[in-house]
Amino acid sequence: QAQLVESGGGSVQAGGSLTLSCAAGIYMQRFACMAWFRQAPGGKREGIASIDDGGKEDYKDSVKGRFAISRDNAKNTLYLQMNSLKPEDTALYYCAADKIGSGSWRQGDFRYWGQGTQVTVSS
Repeated sequence: QAQLVESGGGSVQAGGSLTLSCAAGIYMQRFACMAWFRQAPGGKREGIASIDDGGKEDYKDSVKGRFAISRDNAKNTLYLQMNSLKPEDTALYYCAADKIGSGSWRQGDFRYWGQGTQVTVSS
């Protein structure tokens, strides 16, 4: 069993930056696809960024150009650099690993999930 532990959330003003980290334990090199999701209060969970084992990235349109996903297999850590934050980015952010099946990562079919880290952006 892999354990995913997110950190780096917090409260920032609009226009600010945060970097989220997801410590993935010793199994990270086995995960072909890892991703970040978020869920705002009263909203649905949505996929915002993914990265495969070849380094190919994919983003939700609303975060393109502002967020950057990366992975360091040597450190077993997944990152999400978030710049130019907006109040609508306020949500609980989750990392996910080990995509199940052949569907899009956006469907959220991942075997492992973290507990989430809160990001709050004030105007």
